[in-house]
Amino acid sequence: MAEAFGQFQYPTPPLAVYPTETIEAHRACITRRRTLRPAEEDRTPTDAEWEDFLGHFERRKLSVGTCARAYGTACIHEHACVRCSLLRPDPAQRGRLVEIRDNLLDRIVEAEGWLGEIDGLRVSLAGAEAKIDQIDAVSGGMPNNLGMPRQAPAQPSRQKGAAHR
Repeated sequence: MAEAFGQFQYPTPPLAVYPTETIEAHRACITRRRTLRPAEEDRTPTDAEWEDFLGHFERRKLSVGTCARAYGTACIHEHACVRCSLLRPDPAQRGRLVEIRDNLLDRIVEAEGWLGEIDGLRVSLAGAEAKIDQIDAVSGGMPNNLGMPRQAPAQPSRQKGAAHR
């Protein structure tokens, strides 16, 4: 096997070589799916459609992170993003999430006796704690501040032909 791939300079030979039939079957499958797709989907988008598509990503930027919801899908959490598993928290916003969590704890105490309110607040509290845990799992608890890089002092160079003692 290695002899067949010697001309490609691989450090190791590839692990899989697909038979021609497999590649042709895959290409045929793609061609069939393209013929089944409605013709109106296979066109150049209008300027308004393109702007809407690009705007989708701008509208996904939130105060505590980014929403990873797919293009064209509605928010099922009615923008209670801290509850949503699709919110990707920004590690730089950990402090803000801690403030949100602490505020939710205070609101739960205030809502004593309002069971419906307390249940909703507890769902949000669990979401906020999950986002904080998600950040902590990646960054070890606090955002990394590496500071400004320092340049190493220049080393004196030795001239060619200089006598060594």
